[in-house]
Amino acid sequence: MNAEAFIIHLQRAEGRRPQVEALKATLPLTVNVIDAVDGLKLSESDIDAVYRRNVHRPRYPFELRAAEVGCFLSHRKAWQEIVDRGLDAGLIVEDDVQPEGEGFREALTMALKTIKPGDYIRFPYRSHTDKGRQVAGWTGAMLVEPDHVGLGMQMQLVGRDAAAELLKATEIFDRPVDTTIQMRWLTKARILAVSPVCIRQIDHLLGGTVVQKKSKPLSEVISREIKRAWYRLALRAIVEKRKLASR
Repeated sequence: MNAEAFIIHLQRAEGRRPQVEALKATLPLTVNVIDAVDGLKLSESDIDAVYRRNVHRPRYPFELRAAEVGCFLSHRKAWQEIVDRGLDAGLIVEDDVQPEGEGFREALTMALKTIKPGDYIRFPYRSHTDKGRQVAGWTGAMLVEPDHVGLGMQMQLVGRDAAAELLKATEIFDRPVDTTIQMRWLTKARILAVSPVCIRQIDHLLGGTVVQKKSKPLSEVISREIKRAWYRLALRAIVEKRKLASR
């Protein structure tokens, strides 16, 4: 298995550099650090070249912030590295992740032994997401095919063919990268997830999120929650419809 790790790190996030070094020492693969795309430095034309609203269904109800565009482009850089280097797979890690000891090592070993070129294996950081049928592994470390793919891009093991398909499918995108991954019919990858949880997100220990958020009035907060709930229902409806059609 020819696999390498890619840590996505935003250069101006100086408080996260010690964690990058810790990850380089911890991950049992050749490690590369990818300079994250800084959304604050993207021009309007840069964003217009890759982002367009209402390309796919269900319609995503929010306009992306520049930081979300930068995050998406950063993951595209990692997928491109997997393809360009001719790797069998790449472990993509955000710089606010902490692997959890032996449990993580067992899970990664099992994932590396199991992954196929078209697979995309998530390492969730929340225990209540990505529930589904077990497809590989054992009690201490198993892979499931989730009924509903969870959110978050903290860590993934991405096969070479999956990376190529993701690049092809996201030349233009209309929503955040994690919600795009949820649309399995678009990405054409087999989405799997590691269970139990073996990583932690520790952004609160590293100075907080690097995504700049503005405070919103209560009316807008309520409106966004309603739209978010509608979107989740619409997405689940499409997933269930496709399941029935495939039987």
